[in-house]
Amino acid sequence: MGNTATTRANLDRWQDYILRSHDKQSLWDMLHPDCVFESPVVHTPQRGRDITFKYLVSADKVLGGPGFAYVGEWLNETGAILEFTNEIEGIRINGIDMITFDTDGLITNFKVMVRPLKAVNLLHQLMGAQLQAMAAAQA
Repeated sequence: MGNTATTRANLDRWQDYILRSHDKQSLWDMLHPDCVFESPVVHTPQRGRDITFKYLVSADKVLGGPGFAYVGEWLNETGAILEFTNEIEGIRINGIDMITFDTDGLITNFKVMVRPLKAVNLLHQLMGAQLQAMAAAQA
């Protein structure tokens, strides 16, 4: 069992990635090999570092940028909930990232929830296009 100081340190690494560095190697190093990503637009949990990495890199490209901000956070011994906002194509997006860490500080679960429905639909479209672009670039 961890403590909130450990969670804070783990969370600082995540926030450094998403808010400042966008260093893909840093993100990769934060993910547990068996981590799970839960998307607001995909029915089933996505299992494994590879797919989680792809989703988080895509989300960074789609949701990140100058308008993205965390506006609230709640910590416990094993994880955090971060509330975020942004505006894309005139649609105000409000959501939360729920992040769970293991005792080594690796992300084991990353769940995203988004509102309102217009935002969910927009993110579904934009994330799909970003993931396709990533797949095409790797082909």
